[in-house]
Amino acid sequence: MVNEYHLETPLTDDIIKKLNIGDIVYISGIMITARDEAHETALELLEKGERLPIDIKGLVLYHCGPVAVKKDNKWNIVAAGPTTSMRMESVEDKFIEKTGIKMVVGKGGMGKKTAEAMKKYTAVYAVFTGGAGALAAERIKEVKDVYWLDKLGIPEAMWVFRVEEFGPLIITIDSHGNNYYEIRLNEVAKNGEKVKDELMQYKWA
Repeated sequence: MVNEYHLETPLTDDIIKKLNIGDIVYISGIMITARDEAHETALELLEKGERLPIDIKGLVLYHCGPVAVKKDNKWNIVAAGPTTSMRMESVEDKFIEKTGIKMVVGKGGMGKKTAEAMKKYTAVYAVFTGGAGALAAERIKEVKDVYWLDKLGIPEAMWVFRVEEFGPLIITIDSHGNNYYEIRLNEVAKNGEKVKDELMQYKWA
């Protein structure tokens, strides 16, 4: 059974444990962005025993390089479509462990390392529709801050957004060890073997 949730950050373990693959979620509150370089910068600081410029425990991490323009000393987000999440697969498990984020949002799914970290540290992964960057921007009500802009540039910096009803997001990795994409790939593999067996029977009939 698919459920729909309207959640506010910070997210707690109890809330995260309720979410299952296929559930639909809308997020309000604080969301941060981070792609490859922001992940690396954050982990470098944490490994040196330093703090991040913002406490992101319980928040939502969005794999996104926004299109942003500044006018009258105020940032405006023009588009904020998701980045392919597998780009962050090699470091996401450590990012979850070190920061305490509770939800990762992106597109295309993530792998086994991330899924295991989400089960261990009680977090989930959700997908947002690719190509809907303008819709995402509409749900971003305010740019609270931006970090490492001079060092990384607009797409790779860590942005802090206040969002309202950001979604729809579909849970594809839950905190119970279920990975939608892995399940579907296994089904495809089994069906492929079944088709192969059937074809072999026709060949020798």
